[in-house]
Amino acid sequence: MLNRVILIGRLTWDPELRYTPNGVAVASFRLAVDRPFTNQQGEREADFIDIVVWRQQAENVANYLKKGRMVAVEGRLQVRSYENQEGRKVRVSEVVADNVRFLPTSGGSGGPSGNPAQEGGSGFQNDRGSSNDPFADDGKPIDISDDDLPF
Repeated sequence: MLNRVILIGRLTWDPELRYTPNGVAVASFRLAVDRPFTNQQGEREADFIDIVVWRQQAENVANYLKKGRMVAVEGRLQVRSYENQEGRKVRVSEVVADNVRFLPTSGGSGGPSGNPAQEGGSGFQNDRGSSNDPFADDGKPIDISDDDLPF
């Protein structure tokens, strides 16, 4: 059997960090994931998926992620149920994340903090421009001599 989930989306609110009575960190947030098609009005719809992260990763998520930030989440789907205050049974589906990757912002050299490492970028600067992506195509030809090629 297999229970594996991989999602890429944007946070709909800042992560909420809590601690269990034993002192284990747990963070939760909701991820908006665009559907790959549009509805009859031509609008793109999204699914809103609850994510739970534990331990050190929870503290990292709470410290460095904010609403609107794009992330990749790997984990497993968990369905649990409980009785609410009115005595009704409530079912909750959520992804328990094993790994949360902070994806680069579209701003280029970092986001609101100004720190590319915190914002998911590498902070890479090269002599062809100021792109964080060393493999980005800036439209300029690359000058490479035959001596530089390994073949």
